[in-house]
Amino acid sequence: MGQEGPLSSGWGGWGRLGTKVRPGWPVCTLNTSGHLVSFSVGSGWAVKDWLKFVLFHIPDSLAWASPLLHGTCNPAALSLPIPPSLQERLAQCQDQSSRHAAELRDFKNKMLPLLEAAEKEREALRTEADTISGRVDRLEREVDYLETQNPALPCVELEEKGTGGPEAKGKGRRNEKYDMVTDCGYTISQVRSMKILKRFGGPAGLWTKDPMGPTEKIYVLDGTLNDTAFVFPRLRDFTLAMAARKASRVRVPFPWVGTGQLVYDGFLYYARRPPGGPGGGGGLNTLQLIKFHLANRTVVDSSVFPAEGLIPPYGLTADTYIDLAADEEGLWAVYATREDDRHLCLAKLDPQTLDTEQQWDTPCPRENAEAAFVICGTLYVVYNTRPASRARIQCSFDASGTLTPERAALSYFPRRYGAHASLRYNPRERQLYAWDDGYQIIYKLEMRRKEEEV
Repeated sequence: MGQEGPLSSGWGGWGRLGTKVRPGWPVCTLNTSGHLVSFSVGSGWAVKDWLKFVLFHIPDSLAWASPLLHGTCNPAALSLPIPPSLQERLAQCQDQSSRHAAELRDFKNKMLPLLEAAEKEREALRTEADTISGRVDRLEREVDYLETQNPALPCVELEEKGTGGPEAKGKGRRNEKYDMVTDCGYTISQVRSMKILKRFGGPAGLWTKDPMGPTEKIYVLDGTLNDTAFVFPRLRDFTLAMAARKASRVRVPFPWVGTGQLVYDGFLYYARRPPGGPGGGGGLNTLQLIKFHLANRTVVDSSVFPAEGLIPPYGLTADTYIDLAADEEGLWAVYATREDDRHLCLAKLDPQTLDTEQQWDTPCPRENAEAAFVICGTLYVVYNTRPASRARIQCSFDASGTLTPERAALSYFPRRYGAHASLRYNPRERQLYAWDDGYQIIYKLEMRRKEEEV
């Protein structure tokens, strides 16, 4: 007579003989000798449930041993044979898995050398592309140089340019009162506030907007001897963490020297060092002014600045020999010569031809000067100490003679990080764009009429 034993819920063994069968459990029927008579699946079991039972609860040996352990019907102890068809299917599955694993290992071993070779080839192509790009850039600079040396019009040599050469020095009027071309009559009352935007580049550089241009582009010229400028679409793009990715790069044909560059009316004005220039080992310390069209990326004009024996105008900024500035009146240049190595000189330039219109010897000393800018025809010189402390506007010179030294305000800058490498005034915004030891800063200015008393 057969007895039944239900499978426990944990599949850990069979219930004792005579235990009540729960619905849905597999049931085995044993005779009095403990041998398996029949095996049935309770109601509600689908084919997938049976397969799960077979796959997960048949031991790896696929052999069921002793039919009875301590009065229980254990699936691991049953000697129920596996159907031959199931054995064959399991064997085929195992063979296919082994074969696929071997094929995958072979494929991996074949692909690894190919990937390494592809990586090496990619690096070689990148190096070759960089080399070709450098050659193309050098070729473009050589073509631009030849165009500037052999212009179609005017048909003159570079040294014969109107402002070039010692014989042309007397062309610009010297120390005569400047006649204002606009009604600008403002002067600085105080440096009201500052805003530190970010830190970009090295300790010396220049950043600015075009005071005459309609766009909001930001121009960044990093370093004192470089040939690549960064152009950002707007101020917000420049302040981003990964700002360099948003910038386009403009390469000039000749490296600039110092931090005296200027963006004005769509052109980049800067000084380059010709052979024999300052620090070049030549006899005459002269500099060549370059007018570079930013949109067309071509040199439009060039001229040798009409001053011999140039020396750095700022005692604390030794790399700058000519500092270009712009205000409501136009284009200016701040410089110094060995003829008077104690004071600064100011020149009014024609932005179209780079000719020097007028020159002045100012009373502002070079010692401890770090930067300068021009507002409404008045030169403001910023002084500091070494090591750097609080910068201050300590000397001013009005080329028109309207602002007397007694009426000029001596303004202090807010406390900041170090020394100014450059200062650029924007007449539309009445702000200064400063480069301060790698930090880009904006100073807001409070203005008053020149005739007003301090």
